[in-house]
Amino acid sequence: MVIAADCAGVADAIAPSPSVASLGGLDGVNLFLAGALSGFGPYVAAYLAEQKWTQQSIGYVLTAGGFAGLLSQLPGGALLDAIRSKRIAVALGAGMVAAGALIIAVWSSFSLVFGALVLQGITGGFLGLAIAAISLGLVGNAAFAERLGRNQRFASVGGVLATGFMGFIAYFLSYRAIFIAAAALVLPLLLALGRIQPSDIHFGRASCIPDHQGPSAPPRARLRSLWKTPGLLIFAGCVFLFQMANASMLPLAGEAFAYNEEALSSLIVTALIMVPQVIVAIMAPWAGRRANIWGRRPLLLVGFTALPIRALAFAWTTNPTILIVAQLLDGVSGTMLGVLTALIVADLTAGTGRFNLAQGFVGTISGIGASLSTTLSGLVAGNLGRAAGFLGIAAVALAALLLLWSLMPETHPSNRSEHL
Repeated sequence: MVIAADCAGVADAIAPSPSVASLGGLDGVNLFLAGALSGFGPYVAAYLAEQKWTQQSIGYVLTAGGFAGLLSQLPGGALLDAIRSKRIAVALGAGMVAAGALIIAVWSSFSLVFGALVLQGITGGFLGLAIAAISLGLVGNAAFAERLGRNQRFASVGGVLATGFMGFIAYFLSYRAIFIAAAALVLPLLLALGRIQPSDIHFGRASCIPDHQGPSAPPRARLRSLWKTPGLLIFAGCVFLFQMANASMLPLAGEAFAYNEEALSSLIVTALIMVPQVIVAIMAPWAGRRANIWGRRPLLLVGFTALPIRALAFAWTTNPTILIVAQLLDGVSGTMLGVLTALIVADLTAGTGRFNLAQGFVGTISGIGASLSTTLSGLVAGNLGRAAGFLGIAAVALAALLLLWSLMPETHPSNRSEHL
């Protein structure tokens, strides 16, 4: 079947006019959610290394959390296309993040940490998707790119502030205290979520069918129409390789500092996390505006090029200063992927009513890459050394760049034709 040309080209039956309270609430949700999630990732790896876990065991539990996330992506996306209240999904996910953080803080046994990371990983199947759907439902496709840039800015500011705070907590108290702080940040998140008015979130717009009215779910295209969209499959493949390279870089670096008993390991890991977040906070709104002027592909190429260069820097040296500078490139990659992923999916699924399911599909493929990344890099580093681990990452990152360069089409509405 033919997929409608473009969400922005379909006249909204009701013009987007979200309230200031709703837009401010969405800012707050992005801010506090990023803060809560900053307690996971590299800090989990460093905390478990401090508890004398092996690299293989750390890789296994991180992989389990990643697989839980990817298994929930497709059902989560399908559910978001069908349900009217995206706010309930965000509230549920926030509660699960808090529960996972508290479990890790209180117990460090393999089975309980495994369960906590699986619980937290499941939220990846719908939290990010729900926030993108709320954003699209509030502002519509024409303003979606700039809204995604603003989302990324507040998420990055939240990540920077929370990471800095948690780094000092780890240094002066313990890594364990980080997870208590992460759980506490869920409370202001829920307050911000309550400011978003349900009536401001247009049901049809949230699935990229802006002319749909009424409380029922918008009409949806057949599932097979999505798999016949070449750009969607190619983009998913690019993101798969990107995440397969990117996801394990900071955990691998954090473990190395912990195992070497680096005196300032917690502060170094904190700096490695904070630097790219600062870059994203600065660049994200600009990237959102440029995506509407230059198109999506040039910005994607910039983001993908930064990754292999950064991996080579991590393979070359363990000097904390050089690695912190190299993390500027992570900020560039994070900006481009963070702003463009949902935007490209919206471009490719315009008029299908399958926006959230397609987000879930891309997220699933991305999650597979991220989950494999932590296990494979841990095995390579454990057997051949950290430098070999980062060189393997650089090779995968280069493959992602070549795939993007050779096959990924431009998806900006003004530069593409109908997708079958």
